[in-house]
Amino acid sequence: MRNYITFLMAFVCLVASAQNINDVLRYSTENVQGTARFQGLGGAFGALGGDLSAIAINPAGSAIFKNNLITVTGTNYNTDNEANYFNSFTAVDNNNLEFNQGGAAFVFKNTDPDADWKKIVLAINYDLVQNFDETIAIRGNSTQGIDNYFLNIAQGQELGPLFLDDGEFIEEAYLDIGANLGFGAQQTFLGYFGGIIDPVALTDDNTSYISNAQYTSLDQSFVKNTSGFNSKFTFNLASQFRESLYLGAALNFHTVVYDEITQLRETGFDADSEISFVDFDNLLHTEGVGFSLAVGAIAKLNENIRIGGSYQSPTWYRLTDDTSQRINSDLADSDINFIDFNIINLFDSYRIKTPGKLTGSLALIFGKYGLLSFDYDYQDFSEAELRPTGDPSFAAENVLINDTLGTSSSYRVGGEIRLQQVSLRAGYRFQESPSLDGQTIGDLEAYSGGIGYSFGGSRLDLAYSRSEQDFQQLLFDTGLPTPAAINRIRNNVSLSYTFSF
Repeated sequence: MRNYITFLMAFVCLVASAQNINDVLRYSTENVQGTARFQGLGGAFGALGGDLSAIAINPAGSAIFKNNLITVTGTNYNTDNEANYFNSFTAVDNNNLEFNQGGAAFVFKNTDPDADWKKIVLAINYDLVQNFDETIAIRGNSTQGIDNYFLNIAQGQELGPLFLDDGEFIEEAYLDIGANLGFGAQQTFLGYFGGIIDPVALTDDNTSYISNAQYTSLDQSFVKNTSGFNSKFTFNLASQFRESLYLGAALNFHTVVYDEITQLRETGFDADSEISFVDFDNLLHTEGVGFSLAVGAIAKLNENIRIGGSYQSPTWYRLTDDTSQRINSDLADSDINFIDFNIINLFDSYRIKTPGKLTGSLALIFGKYGLLSFDYDYQDFSEAELRPTGDPSFAAENVLINDTLGTSSSYRVGGEIRLQQVSLRAGYRFQESPSLDGQTIGDLEAYSGGIGYSFGGSRLDLAYSRSEQDFQQLLFDTGLPTPAAINRIRNNVSLSYTFSF
């Protein structure tokens, strides 16, 4: 009966918001893989068009199509994360296969040869803009324990409301405190009943806490497993005006599913410490939708030169979170295991606005022999924000976003050589860090190559891309100030099939 009651309670509790800058960064950066041809050229398609994934850069690109077509793409994602934490190195490799792109374009040509508007193109396309599947493992000998996390949050929290009422189950109290007193009080409750911290005085008005742990250096093991995706479904309308101007617009609908499990284990406490081990695990589940729009144009200056420009609006996301926790130690309450991943905190829905993007492009077309293409993107990440902005915790995070994030430029270069039915491709991409310090999130650099073979009415394309980026990973938002330095290398292999009809 006890488990049944607490399971139902999990669905009616609401806790104070705990969203932060990490959520904003997670959904403000896109890593569109797209078709194999798109990847092979490094995504430099702003003035080229003629590819379904090019719509993500410039929605005028579909007006380049001459025939109806369908393209589908599958990608093997390989991610290698190496963590350096207190001079200890830990590497983890992940591999997964995904259907990451699928779409179609329908070309309606004007039969009047003297008409100014030559054709209208309707396109729909699905792209996986973020694949969240990866693991980060961090291990090392640290001087900063999880007790500091609980102490930082607990100081100032009154002890009285945290005591169990007569007949109250520990998991009921955990949910009730989160729903009515907020995240800080709930974490204080968890640290207290988990045996990590104790009040200075066992009185209702106590607001000071001490650690039960003694250590000079801890053996820490932290694993972060994430899964899920951010996908984008695009409706695109484009048209060709005379022989030299292409215009387009797109509506983008995002679907977000994100799961994150972090597991911390600490050992190596001093011999006279009351605690000899701590386990602290957290689960986050996020679901939501988003919307954005884009407009763009491509102009043919002559038979060899094209220029393009596009604007992508901010993406407006509406998201909901739920969280679960579990904790254990030598001094934990005997019922602590009833607080587990089945005891769920539900958050109020919230919104995120990501920064818009401006893109300028140039392409050189060498007839049937090949091409060179260049794109430049500009974004101001300080314009991202959590909403509603009137929420005090969101307002504080938005100040942090404005103070720590800045403008970011991206450069993409791609080239293609055509040898009758075979096309050889190469690309390069560089994206500046959105962090003002350049270290919290580092610059991203990527190389790619590919090959395509035309069968006449259809085409098969293969691409390989490699990207590398450094970033810093905090174990927790407070109490453990030293981050792990992560080097992330992604190797992707994609295969696309395009059928024209």
